[in-house]
Amino acid sequence: MSTATAIAHPNIALVKYWGKRDSTLNLPATGSLSMTLDIFPTTTTVSLDEDAAGDILVFNGDERADGPAERVTRFLDIVRELSGSAVAARVETVNTVPSAAGLASSASGFAALAVAAAHAYGLDLDARALSRLARRGSGSASRSIIPGFAIWHAGDSDETSFAEAVDAPDLAMVVAMVEKREKPVSSREAMRRTVLTSPFYPAWVSSTAESLDAAAEACRAGDVERLGRITEVNALRMHALIQSCDPPIRYLSPVSVEIFDRVAALRDAGIGAWATADAGPNVVVLTRPESVTAVTNALEGIAELAVARPGPAAALVTRAGE
Repeated sequence: MSTATAIAHPNIALVKYWGKRDSTLNLPATGSLSMTLDIFPTTTTVSLDEDAAGDILVFNGDERADGPAERVTRFLDIVRELSGSAVAARVETVNTVPSAAGLASSASGFAALAVAAAHAYGLDLDARALSRLARRGSGSASRSIIPGFAIWHAGDSDETSFAEAVDAPDLAMVVAMVEKREKPVSSREAMRRTVLTSPFYPAWVSSTAESLDAAAEACRAGDVERLGRITEVNALRMHALIQSCDPPIRYLSPVSVEIFDRVAALRDAGIGAWATADAGPNVVVLTRPESVTAVTNALEGIAELAVARPGPAAALVTRAGE
């Protein structure tokens, strides 16, 4: 039996991906920029079983037969097509980031699954090919293949939509976990609804492309202030966009807004800090490493806090015989 285990970490987007031009290939409407974290890893083992009638998903110790299991099977079907195999697999995943709470659990999950499944099924894929493969499971997973900071190129085909590393200033993130429960509307559904019903969606696409170019330039120049400003503006634009769909969806809670306000007060006091939030109530603060203590002190008591630095690439841990 062929077995492989891989580990991957979530990433937080500084310039967001929201909306697809192709839902089958998970091609985004715009590119994005992110930081892979060094916390909250997902560890996934894929074991091929020629005697099994179908795939099995064990998530945090519990066997699943619902939507997540169906997504895993659809993803493994892609891997099986690439490898020329029809063998089913047992997938065991241990996730340390709250799932479906807006902290990129699907990014680390499908990045780890992509690496483990590729090795278990005998595929020899480089980082670009792994990024493209992970994208098929979850768009943001394309970025969790890459260490540190990554740009996901929107592309216009399967071959041209992938993430790659980009140089960036020395930065840290403070993760403020407002809620750990699963959000009531999934990112996938909210994205679909936004694209179909928001009158502001075309402006989001054009402005985000401009923001990505500006953020990439700020990274190259080491301009933390500019990168931080772009990060916060882009996040608030995305949440305004989501709230404009029909029926509206609101991910940010009153506590989330309070965190944004406290971060703004830090800037007024001369501390470089900028808030962002993916599709959920949890807020992440981008800052310089030397300002982490000031940020955590300002947010103490309002949410559970965790500090992250740029993290590693998704990687193989073990495979059968090693």
